[in-house]
Amino acid sequence: MKIQAVIFDLAGTTVQDDNSVVKCLDDALRAGGYEVAFAELNGRMGIPKPLAVRQVATGASDEEIEAIHADFQRRMIAFYRETPDVKEIEGASDTFRWLKSKGIKIGLDTGFDRATVEVLLNRLPWQGLIDASVTSDEVERGRPHPDLIFEAMKRLGVSDVEAVAKVGDTPSDLGEGTSAGCGMVIGVWAGTHTQEQLSSYPHTHLIESVADLPSLLERLDVLA
Repeated sequence: MKIQAVIFDLAGTTVQDDNSVVKCLDDALRAGGYEVAFAELNGRMGIPKPLAVRQVATGASDEEIEAIHADFQRRMIAFYRETPDVKEIEGASDTFRWLKSKGIKIGLDTGFDRATVEVLLNRLPWQGLIDASVTSDEVERGRPHPDLIFEAMKRLGVSDVEAVAKVGDTPSDLGEGTSAGCGMVIGVWAGTHTQEQLSSYPHTHLIESVADLPSLLERLDVLA
């Protein structure tokens, strides 16, 4: 099967993270009266953030969860809007341009909401490179369910899930791609999880960085 589209995660996969998402989530939880270990928070990267809050804020009411998530969202938007450190993973734009030159469509999917993603995308040099993006508040179920993949496929005009490659740096990315039935499910270990950690989850390939994707696809002869 030839690859027609690649769907990428954002933070930790195509956007440098340096634990900024975990830190904003931790700060929001602490402000709401909950202290959660780093490993617990890091293990929930990639999933919809309201769900992450619900899973770690034991005993929190719906109102508390909503307030903590709203605080997280404010912190994340402020970070992406104001910090000078927001930048792509080295080689991301080059990989996008290479894919475009091969006629492969490029999608983004994420555990963030649309408001956060729009602020982030405005800071990145990707104008004209991304064909579609889907956020967790635009589908019924977030990762590791396949809804984000299927919605991205609709927006990209791709009907065969086996012609889709999913690329991400978290177990939930790999679970999402696997549950959707993507032809390639590619873990990136330069983000939130190590190669050893990702290797224990279903995947077809593991690479260090999105910059390594072109050589992988050429080696596997999956280009149309």
